[in-house]
Amino acid sequence: MIDTKNPLEIAREALKQLTVRKLLPTPANYQACYNEVAKLPDVTGFPEAPLRRIATALAGANPGRDRQLDRLGAAIGKRSWQGIQDALIALTSTESAGSDNEAKASTEDKAPEHTSELLARITRLIEDLLPALGNEDEWLSSQAPKLLETLKGPAVDFQALLALLSSFSQRASLAAEEQGEIKQTLLKLLHLIIDNIGELSLDEQCVQGQIDSLVSAVSPPITLRRLDDVERRLQDVITRQREAKSRTLEAQEAMRQMLAAFIDQLAMMNQSSTDFQNDLEESSRQIAEVRTIEDLTPLLKRVIDATRGMAEDTAAARDQLQELQAGALATNAELVRLHEELQHASASARHDPLTDVLNRRGLNEALAREIASVRRKGEMLSLSLLDVDNFKQLNDRLGHASGDEALIHLVQVVHHYMRPVDTLARYGGEEFVILMPDTNLDEGIAAMKRLQRELTRNFFLAGNERVLITFSAGVAELTADESGEDVISRADRAMYVAKRAGKNRVMGG
Repeated sequence: MIDTKNPLEIAREALKQLTVRKLLPTPANYQACYNEVAKLPDVTGFPEAPLRRIATALAGANPGRDRQLDRLGAAIGKRSWQGIQDALIALTSTESAGSDNEAKASTEDKAPEHTSELLARITRLIEDLLPALGNEDEWLSSQAPKLLETLKGPAVDFQALLALLSSFSQRASLAAEEQGEIKQTLLKLLHLIIDNIGELSLDEQCVQGQIDSLVSAVSPPITLRRLDDVERRLQDVITRQREAKSRTLEAQEAMRQMLAAFIDQLAMMNQSSTDFQNDLEESSRQIAEVRTIEDLTPLLKRVIDATRGMAEDTAAARDQLQELQAGALATNAELVRLHEELQHASASARHDPLTDVLNRRGLNEALAREIASVRRKGEMLSLSLLDVDNFKQLNDRLGHASGDEALIHLVQVVHHYMRPVDTLARYGGEEFVILMPDTNLDEGIAAMKRLQRELTRNFFLAGNERVLITFSAGVAELTADESGEDVISRADRAMYVAKRAGKNRVMGG
């Protein structure tokens, strides 16, 4: 049990959580884990870096105001909005206590150097913050436009601006704290709903793949890419479920009709049997009254005809029942096939069944999304295609089962050392593709070389034998107007160059 009042225990547990969750040791990740262990609200991080840049700009624009700038730097270091406000007020006050009129004229008629740039940066900072704060706070929704209008105005009233900034910072802090609490509460509710779905499901195996995907997606760190991937997987499964449900209903209707026909046939057989019995009883009564051999002939003919009719009805009923039985067996086989197909779709839609990473279809969709994102944001994207070295020899020597385990081992190592924003997919056989957003060519090559070093430290165990797995990789950076197929082709060509260069190499394409 962690003592939430002991900072040392909280810090140790926070570092442990970073390792367990395989998070990068960034200040933001550490702060989030620390707040979670200490049961503190995980509010939006303090924008220290942008404020430091603003302070640097002020230092260049206002030489000689070292005291006020030192106050501003100290306030940023302490993350004190009130201190920042006081320092900014001091910076915008008159330059000299002995010349008030001159200072006033300077403030009203002549804007300090770089002031417009400072105001533009503050404006951009506020505009970037607003979407994250949401629109539930009526005050922020009404006052934020006024603050932005003041910042963008031709003549800025700094006293009024500072008052608006002070009020905005306080409300923004409260809104950010509330958004953090809302996020945590929604995640708890979502976990409860997922657990409830598993409890209520009559066919646990059918939905288990979907439940596992949801649990994985809503486990920290949550990213839009992971949520989008799970959404697409579930949409595919839902479509298959809808088709299977429709075909199941058709099969059920066919079963209902066959059952109705069976009941009708039984009724007909019962009626035929009753009629036959009545004929026999009547014939028996008449036989008892026969006095001559001539009177017996028509009675015998009647009994023979009745018996023949009963036999014919029985044969027809047997044939119809056999047809109904064959139809029922075929319909049941169709229902079993639909059930198995739905289970398979739920567990492996867009994922490779062996390694549980994206398959070729999932890769194409993920690559299309990444390319659309980099085009929209003007960012970089690098792609690596890696091929396990000497994989055929490994299969031949150790067997296909060990070969499969080797691929699973490779995927586990890659997952452990890749970033949360990266995407891993099985391209085919022993080839894999890694998508690396916001990464240029040199950084992509360096990342693959680091992964090669990690593989040399993590041997694959085939029974009691330690096997070193290596790979050759080609890396390509997406260029303007280049398609996904083009960048994969360039990475593929670079990978073959690495193979010919001696294997266990990384080449750029």
